[in-house]
Amino acid sequence: MNATGKIQNKGQVTIPTAVRRQAGLVKGDLVNFAFRRGRIVMTPKLVIDRSRFSAADDEYTPAQRRIIDASLAKADADIKAGRMSKAFSDHGEFIAALHRESAKLATERPKRRAQ
Repeated sequence: MNATGKIQNKGQVTIPTAVRRQAGLVKGDLVNFAFRRGRIVMTPKLVIDRSRFSAADDEYTPAQRRIIDASLAKADADIKAGRMSKAFSDHGEFIAALHRESAKLATERPKRRAQ
């Protein structure tokens, strides 16, 4: 995607909305600028506020950690109950398995509804 912007006072440039959306940039984000081979390259910069966390903490908020832990617990329960598919060595094996399952479903008789 190409987009054009205009340099304003003090070198300010507005990044077009479509470009900001594609890059996932929002108000307050930091970006890094570099001049490479005659081009200005702008790269989003990830900044983690480490002052919010102690050495034992990770980068997740307590609410995010609860969601992650709940998802992991559900995945563990699914594995223990046998609700999982086998691992495939490549996409060809996966597609072949899909075709086999599709053929099985196509040959099964449709169930009649109780009246």
